[in-house]
Amino acid sequence: MVLYDDPRILRAIAHPTRNRVLHELSAAGSLRAADIARRIDVPANQASFHLRQLAKYGLVEEDPEAARDRRDRVWRLVDPQGIRFRTSDMLAQPGGQAAYAVFQRNAVEWGRHLVERAFTPPDDGARPERSISEWALLLTPGEAEELMNEIADLVDRRRLAAQRPGSGGADDERETYSVYQLIQPYPGLPVDQPTEENDS
Repeated sequence: MVLYDDPRILRAIAHPTRNRVLHELSAAGSLRAADIARRIDVPANQASFHLRQLAKYGLVEEDPEAARDRRDRVWRLVDPQGIRFRTSDMLAQPGGQAAYAVFQRNAVEWGRHLVERAFTPPDDGARPERSISEWALLLTPGEAEELMNEIADLVDRRRLAAQRPGSGGADDERETYSVYQLIQPYPGLPVDQPTEENDS
């Protein structure tokens, strides 16, 4: 597992296209710039540029085993388990607070976008291929960590199974799905949430 503490990395992945590139590599395992460009609908040279920027910060690297020949450039995440941060070390560095603020703002906006899209009915009235669920559980901190690990293991098994050659689904049958996990002690009401006393 690689733990990153360079604040510049937060700024690099705050860019929405680079973040999407990282997610595509996480889902697929290894991809060429042209594959990524097709998946996220950007020009191939733009995908190549973002891959080089991510490589500069040590987040992605070339995957020579997946290449057809020496001229074939295939990319993968440096750490197949994803990108993890030492947040306290990052915040203590010069520029760390500002970089984290940008990252946090973008992450919150992306979470809002995911939820709003999930609640939007499809235009054609078809059954949406999405799920929104919220459960309340009584847990100790240790049990909450165990639940997080169980969910992470399940998602990881599904991800690795899809990356295996001959996994039973052609590339054109699959698309990248977002699996958004949030586990935390039940929060209080937002400050602008109406209460029974001031509800009108």
